[in-house]
Amino acid sequence: MNERKIVLITGLLGLLASITVGFGEFLLHYSSTMTENTGNYHFFASIPKQNLIYGHFIAVAGTPFYFVGYYHLYRMLKGKDSRWAAAVFCLGILAFTVGGFWISSRAFLGTIVQLGGQIEAGVYQEILDNYTLISESLVTALRIIILLLSVAFVAAILRTSTYYDRWMAFFNPFALLLLVFGIYFAVPVVGRYIAPIAMNVAHFVLFSVSLIQFNKNYQ
Repeated sequence: MNERKIVLITGLLGLLASITVGFGEFLLHYSSTMTENTGNYHFFASIPKQNLIYGHFIAVAGTPFYFVGYYHLYRMLKGKDSRWAAAVFCLGILAFTVGGFWISSRAFLGTIVQLGGQIEAGVYQEILDNYTLISESLVTALRIIILLLSVAFVAAILRTSTYYDRWMAFFNPFALLLLVFGIYFAVPVVGRYIAPIAMNVAHFVLFSVSLIQFNKNYQ
């Protein structure tokens, strides 16, 4: 298999990851009452049990394809000086390792919330507090990693020779995340569907535009 085909296939697999994990996470997280029931994860109470099960396995199955997708980004960013590209690749692997651990916990959390009425109140709250400490802290770590990754992404495009046009720097993952949440606040009727899967929406746009740039610039 030649190099060009490898870069294309890995980009398509990255796009597949954003779709697959996004669909799984949507099943896990979307509820029509989500914004009114964020405290103590109460929105999980209105999510059907089969959605938790299917969403869990779909999201977990799709997560490894993000690793492959970041190889596509690495090859698109790699120029004469590959240090920034390597930083993006390594941070991408780290980000979706952390993200994978987090998302694999959500279905079990949903089950706990749905069984909350059968658990003594003090114990139930302690379980949720422990979950927040152990698993929700991963979300903060993920966002920090994505920010650092995006700095490296922008630096690679602006400071080295890559297969991207310079305007591609605006399509870094952190900027796309901010855009998704901006849509959530500006156009709630649309944002309510994309905010629960914001990371995947951001990467769907990233890989889509990257593949357009690949078709245009990769020789």
